[in-house]
Amino acid sequence: MSEQDEGKDPQAPETADAEAGDTAEAEQPAQEPWAARRDLDAHAPSSMGLEFHGINHGVTARHVIGDVITGGKVENHHYNFGGLDGGQVSGEIPTAVLDRLAEDFVAHGTWFGPLLERLREERVLVLTGDPFTGRRTAALMLLHHLGATPVHALDREVRPGELSRRLASADSDAGHVLCDLEISRKHPLREAHLLALRGRMRELNGYLVITASPSPYVEDTVDLAAWKPPEPAAVLADLLPKRTDPAQALRLLALPAVAEFLSHPLQIREVVQYAAVLARADEREIGQYSQDVLEQQVQEWFEEAATPVELREKAFLIALAAFDKGPYALIAELSDVLYAELRRSGGDVDQEPIPVFGTHIGKRLQNARARRSTAEETTEWGPVTQVTAHFHDERVAPIVLREVWTGHPAARPALIKWLDRLSVDGRPFVRTRAAATVAVLTYTDLPSAMALIVERWARAKEARRQLTAVSALTLAHRIGAPNIPRIVDAWSLDSQTPKRCWVGVRALGLIGPERPAETLAVLQAQARHQHDKTREQRTAGSGDQQIAEELPQSVALLLISPAGEPALAALLPFLGGHPSARALALDGFLTAGERTSPGVRPPLLDLAVRSPSTLAGCAGLLRAALNDRAANERAEDMLRSWIRAADGIPGTARALEELLPAVAAGPRDAARLQHLLGTVQGLDGTPRPVAADRLRALLPHSLAHA
Repeated sequence: MSEQDEGKDPQAPETADAEAGDTAEAEQPAQEPWAARRDLDAHAPSSMGLEFHGINHGVTARHVIGDVITGGKVENHHYNFGGLDGGQVSGEIPTAVLDRLAEDFVAHGTWFGPLLERLREERVLVLTGDPFTGRRTAALMLLHHLGATPVHALDREVRPGELSRRLASADSDAGHVLCDLEISRKHPLREAHLLALRGRMRELNGYLVITASPSPYVEDTVDLAAWKPPEPAAVLADLLPKRTDPAQALRLLALPAVAEFLSHPLQIREVVQYAAVLARADEREIGQYSQDVLEQQVQEWFEEAATPVELREKAFLIALAAFDKGPYALIAELSDVLYAELRRSGGDVDQEPIPVFGTHIGKRLQNARARRSTAEETTEWGPVTQVTAHFHDERVAPIVLREVWTGHPAARPALIKWLDRLSVDGRPFVRTRAAATVAVLTYTDLPSAMALIVERWARAKEARRQLTAVSALTLAHRIGAPNIPRIVDAWSLDSQTPKRCWVGVRALGLIGPERPAETLAVLQAQARHQHDKTREQRTAGSGDQQIAEELPQSVALLLISPAGEPALAALLPFLGGHPSARALALDGFLTAGERTSPGVRPPLLDLAVRSPSTLAGCAGLLRAALNDRAANERAEDMLRSWIRAADGIPGTARALEELLPAVAAGPRDAARLQHLLGTVQGLDGTPRPVAADRLRALLPHSLAHA
């Protein structure tokens, strides 16, 4: 198999190559390493800064939660603000259940009192609120406080128009609750339905509370009752003293883990369960609960889909996890691309068109426990304001990605095809987030992610796909994925696979600041290999040429990184080593010096004036470059650009005033600098740099005229 065949993506859509760009783009990576680092810093999700250590690699958390959520120590129905079990149908609710709920019910901070008066007067109440806000428990407590017992639970599948006929005379003097009434375009809720129900309740001397999610299919003359849940802190403060003694409750409520837990958006059922956890006073369990409850939520999201619409929303959750805090329109667009791939994986051979209009943005984000906001996004055309979407809790995003990858392996083929498509997208933000997604998968399951995604991308013919592989490795290392330096070192020394070797060399420059000496040793070894190979073969192939050109770029990245000082110290011995090492040191130094940004002092000059040792090191490398036949012209051009910058960029002239005298260590060096400063001209007819004469006067004249 040829290298090109190895790089071909066997799972990608046939259109991927066309989207990747033309042949020239595929053959030569166009993005500079500086731009790659800029994109990583600008577009990597903020969740990459979270503490990833401690998350189980390749394991879902269902077994971790145990009796915290569903085990024997906490009864599922005990003060469950989620209300009745979803499987319960029509029937009488045991009085013992109502009594236990009443004992722990928290009405403080809610509209329970006014709602109770409305129900007493109107007999029928339609209680609306978001899911998991305790609306069903509130409905039961309204009936309990009115003494409308026994309470009968009605079948939620009943249609609004049939409700009054379902109420038999045997239900006289009783309370009735209908949880989660399905209101739809086909079966709307009308005022006539409520009038009939109120008449029937008066005949029976009973009461009825209906709970429902907000819906556009409610007639505007229907007077709904909104449910506002109690504050989580109030629920916890009320419940905990009932489960332990007051002094212990105060001590537990003051724990930092409790404050951290309450700082996140919460469902009331989660707070209730946390009260039981606190009462057991197990510090490990208390600290872990916040993470456990997130994992439980994510597992619920990805249970078996009952309808294609649910599958579409699962695709949206995955896309939101990948593009958290990104533009909503982009997330929705790419989630439908993933939805199409998931349908193919699920055997949907008919491939009916994806509906153009789906779930409303508000409801969609509510179901995802997310929200929208506006943010300024930096683009190549300047800043723009975007409507963005993000999870309430940014810890959710990596958990979603891990759950899909490890908990639902059947979704992998679709997810891989989707990521393949994103890796060659023309938008840097999309490619960076694809890389960040793969980084999380690599952290979770290194062998599978490397074999199924990163290795293929590294060998691909498309430049963008190779670059996304570099970003994936870099971000995986940032979040603590194991063995990434070892992988990158091995790839950088690979003499058989030039494309993968190039990816390793580029990645070395990006992760190298953590280990500059080791990184430079690997780069020098590859430089020696390229030197020997060129001598043997006389001509270098395109792959070897790309590697040779990338080596000094990675050196330059190290020099102008926060680890510039130790990198410079490790680079200086190269001047006296093998010719390939000396050439790499000079080429890398000059590449770093040529890196400039408008209005900013050249970063290599920043390094030079950082300390006496860096000043001496930079002066030594610059002196060597000026005296090297192959590097002399580049070194002089670099100095001229710095001198021109000294007139307008603050701090540049001062740095040159320190550096140039250190370079002029002998008469010949001083004479060369005197000549360069005396002949430097402005660009495109602009005046000669004013700083040139001032800098020239600082050089040692005795040496210069010797």
